[in-house]
Amino acid sequence: MEIYHGLNEVPADAVGTVVTLGNFDGVHRGHQTVLTAVAALAEQRSLRSVAMTFDPHPRIVHRPWEPTCLITTIEQKAALIGRTGLDALLIQPYDLGFAAQSAEEFVRSCFVEALRAQVVVVGEDVRFGKGNEGSLETLRRLGEKYGFDTVTIDEVGRGGRYSSSRIREQIIAGDVAEAADQLGRYHFVSGTVVHGDARGRDLGFPTANLSQDAAGLVPADGVYAGRATFDGETVPYPAAISVGTNPTFDGNVRRVEAYVLDKEFGEFDVYDRHMTLEFVARIRGQVTFTGMDELIVQMHEDIADVREVLHT
Repeated sequence: MEIYHGLNEVPADAVGTVVTLGNFDGVHRGHQTVLTAVAALAEQRSLRSVAMTFDPHPRIVHRPWEPTCLITTIEQKAALIGRTGLDALLIQPYDLGFAAQSAEEFVRSCFVEALRAQVVVVGEDVRFGKGNEGSLETLRRLGEKYGFDTVTIDEVGRGGRYSSSRIREQIIAGDVAEAADQLGRYHFVSGTVVHGDARGRDLGFPTANLSQDAAGLVPADGVYAGRATFDGETVPYPAAISVGTNPTFDGNVRRVEAYVLDKEFGEFDVYDRHMTLEFVARIRGQVTFTGMDELIVQMHEDIADVREVLHT
């Protein structure tokens, strides 16, 4: 999949396209339905399939005073979109100047002039242009004016449409199993393995610690059954993942660390390697223990629970 970072990177001699647009945070099952439909329609019509998204997320630009927790980074989102079979992804830089375009200016500059859209695929609730003035009816009218078809995709979902906002809430609450059902995959975070306090090694459970700048939305504090994959390897390892501040040891830095089951870290060097952690299910919340013995007993119980969830 080709990636264009702005309208100016779209090749001037590109063939006509089937286009869709959206924020696509998390690239959940609903997004996947739309994206795969775009790819299929483009193939049928001998056109190129393109998704258009924005960076940063428009909410960050319009409401900078409100914290915005995103499921995926722009890099993660691009990789997930690439799995759907699209030919190209346009990542449009988003600022107040871009947002000030009228609905027609947006359609003309993006869909018509840059992407040469012959088909635009959207949901029935699509909004675009200054103040979200553009609607589905607006798009259909502009399509007639500029010569492209407008196609709508029915909303999909289980018990309601799939929603990035709802999935964010599930992850933040630690309900990663339900989030996985909505996403169509396990939620993941990734980053570089760094040195920790070596406390896990002293307890008999050596862990790989993710760097503080790890990418992806970190779930609620607690212990999770999950999977760890390191760069250069394709097969994930079963893992017990801990998220929290280690309150038993008066910790105050929130960390994400993984104990890889049945694998002594001395057998392979994980430090400074890129690690991806997938969250399968939450085992328990964060607990403060009265001492090391109680903590070790609980850790053995956690590992047993993780094995049961992962069937390993």
